[in-house]
Amino acid sequence: MIHRALFPRSLLSSSSWPRSCLSSSFSKLGGGCHGDASRAVSSMPEPCRSSPFSDDESRDIDWDSLGFGLLPTDYMYVMKCSEDENFERGQLSRYGNIELSPAAGVLNYGQGLFEGLKAYRKEDGGLLLFRPHQNALRMRTGAERMCMPSPSVEQFVDAVKQTAIANRRWVPPSGKGSLYLRPLLVGTGPVLGLAPAPEYTFLVYASPVRNYFKEDSGALNLYVETEFVRASRGGTGGVKTISNYAPALKAITRAKSRGFSDVLYLDSVNKRTLEEVSSCNIFLVKGNVISTPATSGTILPGVTRKSVIDIARNRGYEVEERAIDMDELFDAREVFCTGTAVGVAPVGSITCMDKRIEYQTGAGTTCQELYSTLVGIQTGTIEDKNGWTVEIS
Repeated sequence: MIHRALFPRSLLSSSSWPRSCLSSSFSKLGGGCHGDASRAVSSMPEPCRSSPFSDDESRDIDWDSLGFGLLPTDYMYVMKCSEDENFERGQLSRYGNIELSPAAGVLNYGQGLFEGLKAYRKEDGGLLLFRPHQNALRMRTGAERMCMPSPSVEQFVDAVKQTAIANRRWVPPSGKGSLYLRPLLVGTGPVLGLAPAPEYTFLVYASPVRNYFKEDSGALNLYVETEFVRASRGGTGGVKTISNYAPALKAITRAKSRGFSDVLYLDSVNKRTLEEVSSCNIFLVKGNVISTPATSGTILPGVTRKSVIDIARNRGYEVEERAIDMDELFDAREVFCTGTAVGVAPVGSITCMDKRIEYQTGAGTTCQELYSTLVGIQTGTIEDKNGWTVEIS
């Protein structure tokens, strides 16, 4: 059912809301490959046919206080499919809870993927998406690994566009943050034995966000994790499955209790080469050379990572994608992290084998140069010569 807590009190009391928007009843989405009603195992909020707000009305939000936390918006996009068919048609509905079978594949066996991308508001008020096709392709790769059907690239991008436009009043002003879009692909059909689920749901929801780390514009303080590992060879470290993330909570919680921002993982075999941080990829800078661990199956191929590599090469840097021994942390001039949530974040220090290593941060650094260029392209203040941005309004 849709919880009252998901909506501001003033909105729930408004007589302008259509009754269907706040109904606790659920119905199957029309069209697509759902099978007959007797097979229904999950259902979604009834689609809302009209909105009491204009598309251009902005929320009364203190954008300067925005962090990286869930702030539910008005709409989400939902599309369903059975295992032996293709996704066909989805639709927007009011943001709300979904109903699942206790035997859903995602609940019992973790059969699920997620993506993350952002919509940015330009100075003239228009909206831009950054490389959504790359997220779509990565989801399709992950779906193949997890034995799941996946939306086509066109379906994925269209769903993200619709979600961003429907929630455009939640997109922060230029320079105040972005609208984080979270596509999910999960096995919602019931399954008892270990097997692919018989039904799948693709949905996209959104939340306005600002910085991922509480340090705001300050530098990160990382800890090299030598006990736990993030991924192993032959596993799923290279795809964005939900099952990769809960195991990282133990290490993150322990590191944060000791005053660190996050942990830097090592390879699972020798625990010598760098892998990635819990939520982002890592780069080392020495002279004119930028080095980052190669994505050889255990490391997520980040969209921001890929973009920063291209930007750096275009600006004359030599970029290496290779195995990096942890001893190289002692020789680097700069270290920074990249990811959709974190952007390009400078690392001020890394504690490795009880030794604290400090790095250059701030104005004039390679990190700042790459960050400024990336954000300029994402927000439309720098010409996009690569065709990365998609204007949606």
